[in-house]
Amino acid sequence: MKLFIIQPSHYQGRSIRKLYKSKKRSLVGLTLPYLAALTPADWEVKLIDQQLTDIDYEARVDLVAITTWTINSYAAYEIADRFRARGVPVIMGGPHTFFFSDEAAEHCDGVGIGEGETIWAKMLDDAANGRLRKFYRAEGYHNLRTLPLPRRELLSLRNYGPVKTFAVQTSRGCPFSCDFCSERFYLGKLYRYRPVQDVIDEIKQSKGKYFFFADSTFAGKKSHTEELMEALAPLEIYWSTLWSSNLCLDKEFLDLAKRSGLLHVNIGIESIEQATLSGMNKKANKVKNYAEILNNLRKRGISYSLNFVFGYDSEDKSIYDSTLAFLRQNKVPVAYFNILTPHIGTPFYDRIRAEDRLVDPGNIGRWPELTCHFQPRHCSPQQLEKNVKRLYREFYSLRSIFSRLSFPVSRSDMASWMVNLEQRKTSRGDNAMENFDSY
Repeated sequence: MKLFIIQPSHYQGRSIRKLYKSKKRSLVGLTLPYLAALTPADWEVKLIDQQLTDIDYEARVDLVAITTWTINSYAAYEIADRFRARGVPVIMGGPHTFFFSDEAAEHCDGVGIGEGETIWAKMLDDAANGRLRKFYRAEGYHNLRTLPLPRRELLSLRNYGPVKTFAVQTSRGCPFSCDFCSERFYLGKLYRYRPVQDVIDEIKQSKGKYFFFADSTFAGKKSHTEELMEALAPLEIYWSTLWSSNLCLDKEFLDLAKRSGLLHVNIGIESIEQATLSGMNKKANKVKNYAEILNNLRKRGISYSLNFVFGYDSEDKSIYDSTLAFLRQNKVPVAYFNILTPHIGTPFYDRIRAEDRLVDPGNIGRWPELTCHFQPRHCSPQQLEKNVKRLYREFYSLRSIFSRLSFPVSRSDMASWMVNLEQRKTSRGDNAMENFDSY
């Protein structure tokens, strides 16, 4: 039996119905090779990343499996429809199908809902025997022990540039319950982590030097993460991840992270106003600690980036200029500016829907543009979009870049410069303001 596992690309914009294609990716993704590793040995597997290569719709194949986020969903449906028109059965899963299972079912023969470890082999077996059901729902969550090593040998690694960064997952779930985040709904409220040795074995298997720990939040259980970082130190690798701001108050933790090879950390600061953070239920963030947090990172030469979210009712129009002033004063190397988005399943979505403030709800998350999908309290959706785009243009202006960044003499400095130049290029355009290269 021959199986295609496909990761769709996405369209460049609502008004630009052209698939986003590239010759290279910056990150060696995990989803495709991991699904291949879960596949029984009697299947012949081919991995297809539509962003990097075209799909042969006439190829001989017994089953097509598509993994999708909402940003990829329209492309995923078109792929599925074309194969099904030939009589090839199609199954589909991923974060999108968790929230839009009925919609996905209109375009495929079997829909996977939840984590794949407990349903993937069953879906393949049913497909092989001609008895596919419409829905397969995972019961509970996997304990993440003895996961198979991803089959990266099935990828064309030449498509990932001369300096390859490998995605590795060390945990799932999130101990926090932010008002706007939907990840904890499909990954679970319980924070689970892999045994340290399993992570080390996967890193060694890749034979790589650079890694991105693709967790919702790295160090959800600090003692376990410290054990992992101690094991990373002898490997002499460089790694990046995302973690909570409060960890940056722990100097011993930061010293260990630096010693173990930390190259860059992304932090969800979200806002410089405490009232807004309280509305987000962002309990770990305290504005009074921001200066100390950034100083601790700067002293250790750790490259970092900050995420911000705009559109909460507690904000007024002064938030944009005050955020820029905060970033310049603290010489923040990299920042990402996001529009608050009402994702299905979140308290924010339920509240905005109850107040009849949703805008074009059917297209939430479908397109790469920075788009406002609700009516803000103090401005129009278009004004919010305009203000966030202005933040990108001003923060990544040449004058701003040269005033914030040090001369690139270290790997951390180089990482910051590379991201700034890429973001400057992106911020000059009118549409694709967000980067989905790692999906």
